Amino acid sequence: MRDLKIFKNSKVIVTGHTGFKGSWLTAWLKQLNANVMGISLNVPTSPSHFKVSKIGNGIKNVKLDICNRKKLQHKIIKFKPDFLFHLAAQSLVGISYKDPVSTWHTNLIGTMNVLEALKKIDKKCCAIIITSDKCYFNKEVRYGYKETDLLGGKDPYSGSKASAEILIKSYISSFFKKNSKVRIATARAGNVIGGGDWSNGRIVPDIIKSWSNKKKIELRNSKATRPWQHVLEAVGGYLCLAINLRNKNNLHGESFNFGPALTKEYSVEKLVKEMRKYLKNISYKKISKSKRKFFESELLRLNCKKAKKELGWKSVLKFNETIEMVAKWYFQYFLNKKNAEMNTRNQINSYQALAKNRGLKWSKVS
Repeated sequence: MRDLKIFKNSKVIVTGHTGFKGSWLTAWLKQLNANVMGISLNVPTSPSHFKVSKIGNGIKNVKLDICNRKKLQHKIIKFKPDFLFHLAAQSLVGISYKDPVSTWHTNLIGTMNVLEALKKIDKKCCAIIITSDKCYFNKEVRYGYKETDLLGGKDPYSGSKASAEILIKSYISSFFKKNSKVRIATARAGNVIGGGDWSNGRIVPDIIKSWSNKKKIELRNSKATRPWQHVLEAVGGYLCLAINLRNKNNLHGESFNFGPALTKEYSVEKLVKEMRKYLKNISYKKISKSKRKFFESELLRLNCKKAKKELGWKSVLKFNETIEMVAKWYFQYFLNKKNAEMNTRNQINSYQALAKNRGLKWSKVS
């Protein structure tokens, strides 16, 4: 099988399933009738997409710190997964400055613990380990970083993700040879946005919090350009990569970027203005560079030609379609919070249908 049907009745582990991207991935896998076990230490925000969309219903929820190697290994080995998606991480740049030790420990040692568990699985299993687009050493140039470019990071978060990539590659070459039953690939996605994100320090949650409280949003870096993409674009990329990894042994050990076309990046201010078309009365003010609390990159681009060529993946949504989906999810949520589960399910179905209509073969359910 070379499409989404491969996940039906498959045993799938998602670490970090209570987080923003992890919850959308888990919701999609549920709709594909996968047998899902989620592993997370806690629900990171309140409210949360995981809670309001009732994503924990119908799956096996395991509350566990991925830094606890013995307990993590026991759960993973006992479940005997066909697929594993590792998303559990400390994912915020701002928090990485406040708590660098925890950030490094979770993102690096936690990933190593997942790899240690995979070493002990004696069956076919495809593992997609999600790092970040920020694993690249950013030179602030108008250039799309390729999977072969230099890794590095100026902040603790970026540094931990670059180090995780190096760790994964060393484990693959040392313990997961080409004939290994376990196949591993890493995924690097740009800045994802979507309904149900309430994380501190992210632009869309900041917009929604300010809009819902009728306050001005403070833009700490209005000119910063990011490869904005809907969370379902990134999650779809992870699913597409897993499908291909299952069918193609030559992808074992490879890394893939998932982001919009190189000409489709927009500034923070442009994103806010586009959101204002759907959520009225959004207002904002810019913060001067001297008042910023920590360093953030001005420009970040990804080259995704490898994913298009080798996986048959490409972004589906236009920028205005992305913003419309995001805004509508929140609008419906504040209109009636009980509709969140249905809104999430409908957006997944709409995205999957749109991907199929726009010629992406992996998005079919044959």
